[in-house]
Amino acid sequence: MNPQNSGRKSLYEAIGGADTVRRLVEAFYPKVQAHPEIGPLFPEDITPVMEKQYMFLTQFFGGPQLFSDEYGHPMMRARHMHFAITPERADAWLGCMKQALAEVGLEPELQEFVLERLKAPAYHFVNS
Repeated sequence: MNPQNSGRKSLYEAIGGADTVRRLVEAFYPKVQAHPEIGPLFPEDITPVMEKQYMFLTQFFGGPQLFSDEYGHPMMRARHMHFAITPERADAWLGCMKQALAEVGLEPELQEFVLERLKAPAYHFVNS
């Protein structure tokens, strides 16, 4: 499925915009925190991380450039270099995202499209 072929301007709009991205982030991070492989990588106070993820995903999915406006170019690989990111941790991150996408109720085809878009950056962060 390609959302751009459905008459929409961006993936951001196709998934429901700001409200859906916010709900996705809120569904995602409890799963991340509970995951034994990746939970320890995150701070106890996850609120700032959630806000940055909201801003990044908004931009990544074709919405407003919130992250860049606040923090400059995302440079996500560089921002994650001080964490040991293994292929297993990338898989765990994607698994949590898959669960969150289902939880927020996106259509299955749209869930798969979003996951495919996120696979490249998730594996790009692998550094260990």
